[in-house]
Amino acid sequence: MENQLKALRQARGLTQQQLAEALEVSRQTVISIESGRYDPSLPLAFRIARFLGLKIEDIFTP
Repeated sequence: MENQLKALRQARGLTQQQLAEALEVSRQTVISIESGRYDPSLPLAFRIARFLGLKIEDIFTP
């Protein structure tokens, strides 16, 4: 699955650590999602979308 998480995070001036803390996950989880090595669970994808104020489809594409 492709995602725009890194670009969206950077556009908001957030570090990986700040995003991880906001989502209550590890920084390694954020790194893995951004690099495409890990697809988040549906609940985590919803948390990411809610935090960024976007729809899941705006962040993740198959």
